[in-house]
Amino acid sequence: MVLAKNTRITRLTEALSEIDPGDFYGRVVAVRGLVISIAGPVGRIPVGGRLRVEAGSRFLTCEVIGLEQGTILAMPFGSVEGIRQGARAYEGSAVPGLRPDPSWLGRVLNGFGEPIDGKGPLISGGRLMPFRADPPQAHTRRRLGEPLDLGIRVLDTFLTSRRGQRMGIFAGSGVGKSVMLSMIARNAKADCAVIGLIGERGREVQEFIEDDLGPEGLARSVVVVATSDESPLMRRQAAWTSLSLAEYFRDRDQNVLLMMDSVTRFAMAQREIGLSVGEPPTSKGYTPTVFSELPRLLERAGPGPGEGTITGFFTVLVDGDDHNEPVADAVRGILDGHIVMERSIAERGRYPAVNVLKSISRTLPGSADPAYWPIVQAARASLSTYSDLEELIRLGAYKVGSNAEVDAAIKLFPELENFLRQSKEESTSLRDSYARLASVMASM
Repeated sequence: MVLAKNTRITRLTEALSEIDPGDFYGRVVAVRGLVISIAGPVGRIPVGGRLRVEAGSRFLTCEVIGLEQGTILAMPFGSVEGIRQGARAYEGSAVPGLRPDPSWLGRVLNGFGEPIDGKGPLISGGRLMPFRADPPQAHTRRRLGEPLDLGIRVLDTFLTSRRGQRMGIFAGSGVGKSVMLSMIARNAKADCAVIGLIGERGREVQEFIEDDLGPEGLARSVVVVATSDESPLMRRQAAWTSLSLAEYFRDRDQNVLLMMDSVTRFAMAQREIGLSVGEPPTSKGYTPTVFSELPRLLERAGPGPGEGTITGFFTVLVDGDDHNEPVADAVRGILDGHIVMERSIAERGRYPAVNVLKSISRTLPGSADPAYWPIVQAARASLSTYSDLEELIRLGAYKVGSNAEVDAAIKLFPELENFLRQSKEESTSLRDSYARLASVMASM
């Protein structure tokens, strides 16, 4: 009798041990906006974990973004359409990262690192690169490298950058940020490029890849795309994926050019996620996690512990052309310099529309050629003198001969404007840019 009972218990224990953990599931109890509340055994999943939620005939991948009184709060990577109350939610396998390979150059990927260019599957590499890697420890980082030739005269002379530097491109919409990024991608002297199009207009993605970037630029680049119609989770994910790819090539001792357009849309995506879980809004509705995530993202760029570097160019879409709005102000304090593009300059037909006087590279004067640095300073002083009296000069209120410095600035201004003007098909080396500026200033 006892033997039979023990046998039954043993068989029951064995049967229970064979139950697939995937059979445990929770139930959807509420959907508020993009947030799905789920109760049940899946409550054991931590924040950042993944779920698969029934949505009609399909399963929707979600990420746990919060916990609330016995339920978990999840946000989908797609649309919530088709989810009903009581729908099952299964524990999903969290993807901690991706396994890049050098053959990924020339490909276009989505936020998960999956190909979307119709060129077939990707070759998986051997090393796992986490999506949310910590920045290198400060004491392990190498110093910034040599000056970087970008092929753009205004940047190479007045805002000279070094390998491993992080620069912000601050501008309103339609001022030419994407065109400048494409010029840098084609002309910069780097081993490879990673381009993250975060929250980009879907119509402009193909135009950027085919017209602005071109076959030559694409051949040495990996492009990560998350368009504006995708969920905030996917837009944030695309930014993380871009950094993971850049870190992979950096760890192969390559000089990587990382371009992200734009950091503002990454911040907006994080704001949507934060507000959905009840974070208190602060300045202009941005939540506290926005300002904690920005340095975690941007600090991953820069020189690494080895020979490789990540030189970052991050665009910031300033709200209403206000260069002191919260995201712009926070990013400016994190990066190693800022390039300010102004609508008024673009409106008069000068591209790139960079305001030299409001822009700065924090590696100057150390990154500049010592032989040409006095010339750069003289040119900047001439632009500043003209800017101070520009309105009077245009109105004809300034009388020629009143001030020798102003007279010289008026004479030089058309030639300096012509020097700063550059078509997107044109490329000028760093050495030639210095020589050309010296020629302009010699005419003074």
